[in-house]
Amino acid sequence: MKIEVYFESKHGNGKKVVEKLAEDLTAKGHAVGLHHIGEVRPKEMPSADLYLFSSPTRMGKPVGSMRRFVKKVKVPTQGAKYALIATHGAAKPNKKTGVIPSPAELEKWRRTIPMMEEILNRKGMMKVADLQVYVLDLKGPLEDGWEDKVGVFAELVLSKL
Repeated sequence: MKIEVYFESKHGNGKKVVEKLAEDLTAKGHAVGLHHIGEVRPKEMPSADLYLFSSPTRMGKPVGSMRRFVKKVKVPTQGAKYALIATHGAAKPNKKTGVIPSPAELEKWRRTIPMMEEILNRKGMMKVADLQVYVLDLKGPLEDGWEDKVGVFAELVLSKL
């Protein structure tokens, strides 16, 4: 199968994630194209069995460059399948109260996947899976066990194709 991966990575965390995913998929015999969104044109997407988009989260949303990219995406096949990855800051206790935010509070700061999903669904694309990976500090490191999460995600994506 042919899988095209498009990513943005401000501090290298997202790049690590998609490189590990590409490594896992390639090891299983699949062709993987790995592209930073600044190096490709969203209106000239090649044919693929799956398109995967990965974005860091900034202020609860996908970074602006990724939002603009997915808004301009034009794939050659109606109903093309896609998957999403978002890197989010890990939950931390409030500095004043020491309380960890509730799931509802965290949800408003982790809208990257729903926002990209809405844009791509309007284009007639079909989501097969998504993954959230947490970053412990602004520039990393990634959460413990992130490589295993990526491996499970790779299996899930392949099972949906």
